[in-house]
Amino acid sequence: MREKTIEQKFRKAVWESGGMAVKFTSPGLDGMPDRLALLPGGRMAFVEVKAPGKRPRPLQEARHRMLRRLGFLVYVLDDEGQIGGIIDEIRAT
Repeated sequence: MREKTIEQKFRKAVWESGGMAVKFTSPGLDGMPDRLALLPGGRMAFVEVKAPGKRPRPLQEARHRMLRRLGFLVYVLDDEGQIGGIIDEIRAT
């Protein structure tokens, strides 16, 4: 399965949960996660989408650590089977 397909399924699942999974770009700050998941109740998380079995690049991993140190949830999604669990975790925070 391609990264694009996983990303589409994630966007659809978040939408069906009453939220949005917006494309996140940050000019001047490379390596930021692909999506910002926004769920009802002010719940949010950053999501890096990868093709199955692919890992984030070192710069991406550094950005994930930076965001986590700031208290944000950051997920790496590389399998459509993870989608429900990620959404459930974001809701639970």
